[in-house]
Amino acid sequence: MPMAHLEGLQKHRALSLLKTPDSIRTLYHLKALLACLLRAGLHQSSFAVGNFVAHCSALGFMDYAACLFDQMLEPNSFVWNTMIRGFQQNHEPRKALLFFDRMRLRDVRPDCFTFPFVVRACADTKEIYKGMCVHGQSFKVGLEFDVFVGTSLIDFYGAFEDMKAALQVFDGMSVKDTVAWTIVLGLYVNQFGDMETARRLFEEMPLKDLVAWNTIIGGYVKVGNIELAKMLFDQAPSKDLLMYNTLLSGYAKHGEVDVLLRFFRDMPLRDLVSWNSVIGGLVHNRRINEAVAYFQQMQMENVNPNEVTLVTILSACSQVGGLDIGRWLHSYIDRNKLEWNIVVGTALVDMYSKCGDLESAEYIFNKMLDRDVVAWNAMIMGFSMNGQSKSALEFFYRMRKEAVDPNDVTILGVLCACTHAGLVDEGQKCFDSMPHELGLTPKLEHYGCMVDLLGRAGLLNEAYELIQTMPLVPHIGVWGALLGACKIHGNVELAESAIEKLIQLDHEDGGYLAIMSNIYANAGRWDDVAKVRKLMRDKGIGKLWGCSSIEINGEIHEFGVQQRIHPRIKEIHTMIDEISKHLRMAGHIASTNEVFFDLEEEEKEKALYFHSEKMAVAFGLIATDKGTVIRIVKNLRICADCHGAMKLISKIYERDIVVRDRNRFHHFKEGSCSCGDYW
Repeated sequence: MPMAHLEGLQKHRALSLLKTPDSIRTLYHLKALLACLLRAGLHQSSFAVGNFVAHCSALGFMDYAACLFDQMLEPNSFVWNTMIRGFQQNHEPRKALLFFDRMRLRDVRPDCFTFPFVVRACADTKEIYKGMCVHGQSFKVGLEFDVFVGTSLIDFYGAFEDMKAALQVFDGMSVKDTVAWTIVLGLYVNQFGDMETARRLFEEMPLKDLVAWNTIIGGYVKVGNIELAKMLFDQAPSKDLLMYNTLLSGYAKHGEVDVLLRFFRDMPLRDLVSWNSVIGGLVHNRRINEAVAYFQQMQMENVNPNEVTLVTILSACSQVGGLDIGRWLHSYIDRNKLEWNIVVGTALVDMYSKCGDLESAEYIFNKMLDRDVVAWNAMIMGFSMNGQSKSALEFFYRMRKEAVDPNDVTILGVLCACTHAGLVDEGQKCFDSMPHELGLTPKLEHYGCMVDLLGRAGLLNEAYELIQTMPLVPHIGVWGALLGACKIHGNVELAESAIEKLIQLDHEDGGYLAIMSNIYANAGRWDDVAKVRKLMRDKGIGKLWGCSSIEINGEIHEFGVQQRIHPRIKEIHTMIDEISKHLRMAGHIASTNEVFFDLEEEEKEKALYFHSEKMAVAFGLIATDKGTVIRIVKNLRICADCHGAMKLISKIYERDIVVRDRNRFHHFKEGSCSCGDYW
């Protein structure tokens, strides 16, 4: 066969391989292709080398491409551009910029295909001055206002929030494509939240694609204007799944749950994001039973949950103490061999801790291969909430031994643990170590914990002195901690100083005024009680009503004060009457000081019977078998009467009762509480 014909066949084969990207999938294939190019004498062909570089870029072997490139004598702009683009797209922006500099040194003129990738490389490396120089170079060669170059420059300046420069480029472009319009629209929406200008720009757009419609609708969702977002959604000539999910997430975030569910049911298509939005919206609004039902329906429709789904449901269990649901979900994760990463592991630790099952929480924690500071915090806070303060401190010291740096949340957990156990010296030592040993600056929350720690321990003067000397302006949490301590120790004078500050800081919160009313009531100062109650009425504010939840057979039941809507309410009232009789026989004297003073004593006692945690425990007694632990979650601090009653109920009915109130867990067993009556 003639040599010329053989060379022709080799060239034809090499070019055919270049044009069939599906055949080039590995480094082995690339090496075979390079051998073909060399045999065919195409290693100096800009067309052949450029296409070879493109294959290398697609597979992530740019260094291999550079080896062939360096053998070329005179690569043209196409090859240079392909190298620059390849490095930029393979997350090696500095090499892209290096090749751009080499290109200019070889006097190869950059073109409209060069600058967009160079500008993006500058954005990737966060080199604004380098990007401005590249902008100047594009101006010199007359390409500043080219549609591709201009669009990349707008994007570049937007990344550095230089809106003025971005708009100068945009305004100077003689031809603006939809991408340029959409990038500027996105800047107004996402970086500046200027929806008025964004809407005006959107209306001016000559051609609006799906990206533009999604951008403007997403902007209105972001600022909470769901009505306008829905109006634009209805006007959109075509809709994709992203648009549906954007509006769905808006309904979820802003609490329009019933609208959310109707919209979800009417969606023509759904994906995992859709399901996560619905489940997240239900969890956010404490509609836990429905969230679990949707999670189960999601599986029936063969949609596999991801990390977001699992963490959302686990957080729901944490909110309401849904231990049975949480255990079922844990079993589901193991049974289906789902990814068990650090985020899911931490969510499990948090769930078990907040449901009062510390043994399971610690088991999960020790099983985790990787543990970051968030995982440690979940375990430390779990011990703290459950009254195991020494274990919390032991884990803190263990954490430091394992070279995990504590953060602000860690210290909050440790301080809370010290507060719950009255460990003043340990708490003070931890607080003092923040700036000196840990490199952390105490925040308002840390000062609030220290005031709480000192105040609960009866060191009210020291607590007040700390407030007076702290370098930050005290917020309601700090003064509220002092007020709570004054209630425990009956210090009316200091309480009056605290309530004065609290009224100045928060005119709408009736909770602190209710505490002040109780302080006056405990001191027998009924005229002052009347004044506080009148102030609350005049301000139109009231005390936050108590609400308690209990999980029975995977379903969450909620109770409010004197609530009568539960289907078994008659049985619950009968059980409450029975409990009340047993309590009186056991010598329990109702603590009525904190009940409205204008009620008769008998009415006060009756009001105490129907506190939400008592209703929940009554339901737990009739709805579960003997020996079953009763677990209750309350939104407020448990009152003294309920605390004393729960101790006796645990003894009378031989039941372990776990109550999680706003501050901590109380584990009642055989007539005593884990808090040791220090709460």
